[in-house]
Amino acid sequence: MINVGIVGATGYAGVELIRLLLGHPAVAITRLTSRAEAGVRVDRLFPHLKGFIDLSFEDPAEVDFEDCDLVFFATPHAVAMNSVPALVTRGKRVIDLSADFRLTDTRVWESWYGVNHVAPELVTAAVYGLPEVNREAIRQAQLVACPGCYPTAVQLGFLPLLEAGLIDAGSLIASCASGTSGAGRSAKVNLLLTESAETMKSYGVSGHRHLPEMEQGLARMTDDPVALTFVPHLAPMVRGIHATLIATLTDQSTNLRAVFKDRYADEPFITLTEGDYEPETRHVKGTNRCEIDVTRPPGDKVVVTVAIDNLVKGAAGQAIQAMNLMLSLDECTGLNMPSSHP
Repeated sequence: MINVGIVGATGYAGVELIRLLLGHPAVAITRLTSRAEAGVRVDRLFPHLKGFIDLSFEDPAEVDFEDCDLVFFATPHAVAMNSVPALVTRGKRVIDLSADFRLTDTRVWESWYGVNHVAPELVTAAVYGLPEVNREAIRQAQLVACPGCYPTAVQLGFLPLLEAGLIDAGSLIASCASGTSGAGRSAKVNLLLTESAETMKSYGVSGHRHLPEMEQGLARMTDDPVALTFVPHLAPMVRGIHATLIATLTDQSTNLRAVFKDRYADEPFITLTEGDYEPETRHVKGTNRCEIDVTRPPGDKVVVTVAIDNLVKGAAGQAIQAMNLMLSLDECTGLNMPSSHP
């Protein structure tokens, strides 16, 4: 068995990691840390896990992870960079679900996150954990920077079009909606049921910190300069990302669905609806799947619609997909399940 630990295991991404790893046939959870909940049994805090796990949370300051083969960080941004260097030096493999190692330019990272980066030497060593793009590099990685939820949906939607040179990379638009779990588990007035139900709103329109991650990833798919207009929305649902992506076609003669089908033919977690139905967040809820459709409305535009679960393909599931690659396991191990319905 492969022993793993999770730092920051009480947030939504952390507890989703626990849920998914409990069903993984090759993995044993050895350490779970939380400063606030140290000493508390996991199933006491999360009763839905009762009967599946008997561990208690530990203070991260008191855990050295010596008995772990791999450590996940499901911590807030600007936390992992303080602890990851010591683990990497000791030869541990690490997957970070925060943004600490996603951006290759630490000056850009510091401008968006408002603190100095204390481990810039690891930024260049980290592998960006989008398997559909970096599969082979992930296999060899010691440190993987797991992509954000919005960036996952946006990059997977634009990827085939940019790689094929079919769209104007300088005028991309992404209008995306997220469930409230995307904002984390801390108490916030705007996430109260009475504040977020039966309404929908945009936020971060003037600038969202996922934007530089998206533009960095999209720029790797094309030789042309990339400019993205990104408008996120808070939707009245608990989990899910729905992205509507718009671009201007530079080649209007190509069969776009054939392009997507060819690019994603061997991708186990990409589902193309091919016009039979529209991607919906409920179709992918609780799964590591990314549902995509591409449409040509009248004119010179192309519209790509994408649906993922922000906590699975947008966080914990994608991290486990990367773990499987790093440990030479079948990529889909522990991640093959249908969505719940309704």
